[in-house]
Amino acid sequence: MAARATWKGYLKISLVNIPIKVFPATESSGSISFNQLHAECQTRIQQKKWCPHCARDVSNTEIVKGFEFDKGRYVIMSDEDMENVRPESTRVIDLVQFADAASLDPMYVDRTYFLAPDGGMAADAFAVMRDGMQGKIGIGKLALYGREYLVAVRPFQRGIVMHTLHHAAEMRGIDSVDELNSVPSTVKPEEMKLARQVIQMFDQPLNLADYKDEYREGLQRIIDAKVAGEDVVATAAAPTPKVVNLMEALKKSLDAVSAGKKRPAKVGKPAVARRKRA
Repeated sequence: MAARATWKGYLKISLVNIPIKVFPATESSGSISFNQLHAECQTRIQQKKWCPHCARDVSNTEIVKGFEFDKGRYVIMSDEDMENVRPESTRVIDLVQFADAASLDPMYVDRTYFLAPDGGMAADAFAVMRDGMQGKIGIGKLALYGREYLVAVRPFQRGIVMHTLHHAAEMRGIDSVDELNSVPSTVKPEEMKLARQVIQMFDQPLNLADYKDEYREGLQRIIDAKVAGEDVVATAAAPTPKVVNLMEALKKSLDAVSAGKKRPAKVGKPAVARRKRA
């Protein structure tokens, strides 16, 4: 089934405006969601809004937005206050800077979308800008649905990809992790040599299609079995990893990988479904 655009707009680079369509790059239906039920009657639980001070349910019309500027003290923000700073949706991806593609840290990426030309007239300009951006990434802003997004665009295969980004102010500094203070700044050369040997033995071209969400697949097998009135025999749980001497672990890893390459890999058995007895 062909993908459907979620919105249309323009890719703006200086005085160049290219009509585009935007498509989600991820599939939300790929995840399994659950509803909360009352165990006794299997009725869906309702989420109610409760005021502990007044000891009663509160309707949506009685709720306001409050920002806690001090412990237990709030400033109320009205809808008018929010509208005063809400940007008008322009549906224009306005690129204001280009940089080397490698300069964008993946940590800043939030969501990913595909861009495509909207109409035959836009296709040529789209292709020119796609090829012109090779090795580069464009940074800009997008005002949409009353919000302003920081975005990055880059060429990808036949099209262009857009990432919505986290602002720098949203990112925590790594110095906030106190446990890293105990990590040594230098390591022993012999340990480094063994670690690199282990890493080298696992080094191969990356293809994320080789990896499956085994947890989701396991959940789906159990759901399908229950719907069909079957029992599920789960696979045995993996043993808890043991903390061992680093040098010993690295040497054993090298031996295990070397031995594994000498014999065919075994495929694990999935959970087995069996029919419930009447």
